[in-house]
Amino acid sequence: MLHRGQEGTPGADGGELTVPMAWLYAEYIADELLRTGDLMPPTSFEFRAGRDALALTVFLSDTDGELSGIRVVSQLETWLSLTAYDQPWQDWVRERMAELAAEPTDTPSPDLALAADAWRWLEETELLAPDLDAVPGGGPVVGEEDGPKVWTPAWRLGLPLGHLAIHLF
Repeated sequence: MLHRGQEGTPGADGGELTVPMAWLYAEYIADELLRTGDLMPPTSFEFRAGRDALALTVFLSDTDGELSGIRVVSQLETWLSLTAYDQPWQDWVRERMAELAAEPTDTPSPDLALAADAWRWLEETELLAPDLDAVPGGGPVVGEEDGPKVWTPAWRLGLPLGHLAIHLF
């Protein structure tokens, strides 16, 4: 049985191989948005954090299962509102992941598995980033070029990068 956004192809053993098309398409959209914004090198961990945060936003906001047929421009406002600074994005991600995991299916969804892997990486990986909560006007600490830095979960860095990339599109 195929799930939302998936296509079946013959597998090596004659069975059907399920391709996670919805996740791959969400990742492609996120990658293109970040590359267009040219905010950081595509090989950096920061880029990956932004791509994964945006891909989760794109994938999880597709409530009608029509991801492959969406027009990116028509969804930009939705993605901007979901990634805005004052929104509880991480809570929304957890709730949507739980909703999708609770849907009755005959086989596990490879799309959801890839989304879960991305979310796990964003939550468990910490990146050294500028301290966005530092006191404004405070001088940099000796030896630090751009001011104080702190270890922060990857999603906390990736989300604003993704939001900015959407603005720049």
